[in-house]
Amino acid sequence: MNTEGLVEVVLPGKVEPEGLEIRHGAVPAAGPGQVVIRMEATGVSFAEQQMRRGRYYDQPAFPFVPGYDLVGTILTTGEGVEPALAGTRVAALVKVGGWASHVLVDAADVVPVPDGIGAAEAETVVVNGITAWQMLHRKARVRAGQTILVHGANGGVGSVLVQLAQAADVKVIGTASARHHDALRERGVIPVDYRTEDVAARVRELAPAGVDAVFDHVGGRSAVDSWHLLAPGSTLVSYGSASTRDDEGSKQWPVLKLLGRVWLWNALPNRRRAYFFNVWAGRALAKNRFRAQLRADLTQVFGALQRGDVTAQIAAQLPLTRVADALRLAESGTVAGKVVLNP
Repeated sequence: MNTEGLVEVVLPGKVEPEGLEIRHGAVPAAGPGQVVIRMEATGVSFAEQQMRRGRYYDQPAFPFVPGYDLVGTILTTGEGVEPALAGTRVAALVKVGGWASHVLVDAADVVPVPDGIGAAEAETVVVNGITAWQMLHRKARVRAGQTILVHGANGGVGSVLVQLAQAADVKVIGTASARHHDALRERGVIPVDYRTEDVAARVRELAPAGVDAVFDHVGGRSAVDSWHLLAPGSTLVSYGSASTRDDEGSKQWPVLKLLGRVWLWNALPNRRRAYFFNVWAGRALAKNRFRAQLRADLTQVFGALQRGDVTAQIAAQLPLTRVADALRLAESGTVAGKVVLNP
């Protein structure tokens, strides 16, 4: 007899972190092709920081349950799903809905977590790991001996990207504020302080012929500077517009402007490529291919975690009911790694 209740966090509208609501209800039942995951770890991503400001470009209408990804154990399975899956630890990328004690997910969207990896460890590399892996290996297609520039090298995606790049024998230049430089140097990254240094000038000094790829989550002016640092035949992967998080006005405009630039750059005869990376791209058109790639890539990332190529960076772990504190901490810019929520 299942005596558990559902606990979930609701984002009611544009609110300060304290405005998030905790709601209690009944645990959902798994429908055909679905599983119910008992959440063990979910996290605070940059997406939720944008969503609470109404700035994430395709967020659902308020109110909704945020939570981009989660790790947990399958509690129940629906019709057409292998019942033996119950009790296995899995990860899922959901975009919204993860900040809950129990989450309903299509069985085809879950990826097994290998034995020996803890839930919180695995959580640090779900959305961050899949984003880093796909940008590095599917978009930029980096090769051993190349040099790349990673903006926000200490951030959620940046820190995983740096480690995956180094596992592929790629040299990394990383931007970060000064307090993160020692940690980056220990990882073999050449740090550049984006607050006090002229990033473009410093990168040109380090890579006079240009870099082989740039990974930029800032958008705006930064993306333009990044484009000019590329060597011929290289790739800019832009994956966000962090610089507009606190702006007012249209949430689509910064993204559309960036897409326009990307289109224009790609039209130029200069042997450089630009991509705007969105982890969900292609899902609407080819769901099965999307799922197969997601599973293959996340399995690679979990393998890197098992081998120690990637270290899970848990900034803090807080219970779901302290989500306001977790969000404040993630937004403070003072922590390295992922703020993880537990049930």
